Amino acid sequence: MTIVSAERPPVAAIAALGLTQVIGYGTLYYSFSILAPDMARSFDWSTEWIFGALSAALLIGGLAAPLMGRWIDRFGAGRVMTSGSAIAAAALVACAFAPGKIAFVAALIAVETASNLVQYGAAFALLVQIRPRVAQRSITYLTLIAGFASTIFWPITTALHAHLSWQNVYLIFAALNLVVCLPIHAWLSRGVSETRKREAGEAAKHVEPGLQPSMRRPAFVLMVTGFALESFVNAALLVHMVPVMSALGLGAMAVVVGTLFGPSQVLSRLINMVFGESLSQVMLAIICAILLPTALVILIATAPSVPGALVFAVVFGLGSGLNSIVYGTLPLALFGSDGYGQRQGQIMSVRLVVSSMAPFALAFLMGNLGVSWSLSIAALLSTVAVAAFFAIMRLTRPVAGPETVPNPREA
Repeated sequence: MTIVSAERPPVAAIAALGLTQVIGYGTLYYSFSILAPDMARSFDWSTEWIFGALSAALLIGGLAAPLMGRWIDRFGAGRVMTSGSAIAAAALVACAFAPGKIAFVAALIAVETASNLVQYGAAFALLVQIRPRVAQRSITYLTLIAGFASTIFWPITTALHAHLSWQNVYLIFAALNLVVCLPIHAWLSRGVSETRKREAGEAAKHVEPGLQPSMRRPAFVLMVTGFALESFVNAALLVHMVPVMSALGLGAMAVVVGTLFGPSQVLSRLINMVFGESLSQVMLAIICAILLPTALVILIATAPSVPGALVFAVVFGLGSGLNSIVYGTLPLALFGSDGYGQRQGQIMSVRLVVSSMAPFALAFLMGNLGVSWSLSIAALLSTVAVAAFFAIMRLTRPVAGPETVPNPREA
């Protein structure tokens, strides 16, 4: 169900949140792969152990996500994001000054836990709390801006690291979270509080569920299953993109193919922003899910063809880009705005836990079964996700959108 409203999306809030999402993902996630080799040398670890520490941190952060989702509903997403910015800054400083491996891992866990408080899950909830009836459009616009996080922060991190140690880079990133993100989140939090006070005497604005009560539990299980399988495939392929391409015989072209992924993500979000309003969120989820196995089948069938690999990167990027939108908009369309933060926490928990294990799982499969069979298994898993979303479509029933509810004064 697509929720349509005469309200306008909160442009200023979306733009401000877009900036904090770029900084949040850039400093807390994307920068790690650039700085990891230097981190490994600092602690006399192998690079594999450093990435293993990141996987453990992601796993623990995922387990904590449901609690954070409840905090978002109870205290408001703006307040949680404001606190999250302060915690993220402190965690980055703790990483930079960590005297040994144990302290570093503990600080890294704090970084990944804090990221749950400031990244997509919390940002989507904030947009729902600001203007729930236009939140689907707001989420689409936000992901379009935030899609540039890797494009911006990979070169920024590389340029800084060319002149500074990883510790000093992290200190700069801590300052960005503290000086830029925290005031923005505090401003947005205050704005939400004032809006709620103004609307205290009015009928509460919220989005009604698109499912009958008896259908919500099975639909939620199906939705989380679909998201988990997509997260597994996305996380595994993103980490191993270049090694997979090289193993399929693409040689130096492997890096070129990988560079098409990011722009394709942004392109899919732009296309959805312009043309996607007529689609239900369940149909958008199905399209997103279909793109992933289609991309893998193209890669397996055409390898080692360079044109085939280029098509794979574009199709896979389109699917991955839509996925970031769907996991924010589909729960809103199916289950409504009440309790949205808690549901986002539960979804985020499953996604992060699965994502933390996916790179190791794909590496194990490739080492024992070979690349082609491993990609075939990934394609099969993503096909199961398609089936899950088709099953959700069968459970849905039309529910009147906010604009179709009759006004008692006009009756």
